[in-house]
Amino acid sequence: MASLPGALRAPTAHRLLTAAHEGSREFLGVLDGASLLVVELDPDDDLDVPVPPWLPAVVVAVADAPPSRPAPAGVDIALCPTGAGAPPAGWVALADPAGEAARLGGTAARFPQSAVVLAQLLRTTLQGEEEQAFLAESLAYSTLQAGPAFAAWLAERRGAPQRERPEPEHAVVVERRDDRLLVTLHRPHVHNAVNGRMREELAEALMLACADHSVRAVELRGEGPSFSSGGDLDEFGTLPDPATGHLVRMARSPARLLARMRSRTVVYVHGACVGAGIELAAFAATVVAAPDTRVQLPEVPLGLVPGSGGTVSIPRRVGRHRAAWLAIGAATIDAVTAAQWGLVDRIED
Repeated sequence: MASLPGALRAPTAHRLLTAAHEGSREFLGVLDGASLLVVELDPDDDLDVPVPPWLPAVVVAVADAPPSRPAPAGVDIALCPTGAGAPPAGWVALADPAGEAARLGGTAARFPQSAVVLAQLLRTTLQGEEEQAFLAESLAYSTLQAGPAFAAWLAERRGAPQRERPEPEHAVVVERRDDRLLVTLHRPHVHNAVNGRMREELAEALMLACADHSVRAVELRGEGPSFSSGGDLDEFGTLPDPATGHLVRMARSPARLLARMRSRTVVYVHGACVGAGIELAAFAATVVAAPDTRVQLPEVPLGLVPGSGGTVSIPRRVGRHRAAWLAIGAATIDAVTAAQWGLVDRIED
């Protein structure tokens, strides 16, 4: 592998990670304020020292050949070249992994707070209970709402002209059929973007299913060309303050309700499955994807982290390394890749 500018070799990274766990801040000198660090790995390298949760940088491994073992504990994202088959767990196989590392470095340089907080969340939230993970995500999201990157995005967004959009009578349509509850997101004119009204109506439907054990199955779908394009951007930043937003998310959370009843839930996704769209769907025991499904986590370039349970649901399906790449890279994957990774369970026309 041609050496990447500023990259560490595996033995150096291993020594620094070990020192960091022993209380040394030597890593901070190596970072020198950088929010992303690249580690070059050979096929036989095994960086088995975990990234310290506190480390204020995203650690990216770049392998020079298709790996034979899962992504190492000592990095947040693991990139490798494409090979004959699917790579081991955690690795993201790309035609140009070094170029992707450079792209991720650009994102982390522009949005250092959200990129680093995302990595820190994923290092910790798989270790504890889901309720703790929900709390950590919401607090991180609210913290970043008060940050400069989101403020800049919000100011630019508010300067754009707002369109009048007629709304349907119900943002969520609920139908009971025998022992099944059919729940349909019903804002097709905006690709089922999740606004406050949809969140409230979805939470009400799911609370009904949680309370009524005669409901043996819940089927969640989206009306129109997409399952859900994520949070409605027109409502971002409209709550009085970030602290209020945190309390609302924890009290009226469709994600927590879906997690509670995952064994009874099937979600059918299609078209755009972005942000909250995939974050919520991933809690279900079964996710069925149409061939046209496109998955993306767009929050980090907005100065945020996923705020609808995505740092809880997605790494539990695909692992923290791939979840970090999806979020920090704001990458789009298709239904086939989502199925290979276990983000969806099967593909159906």
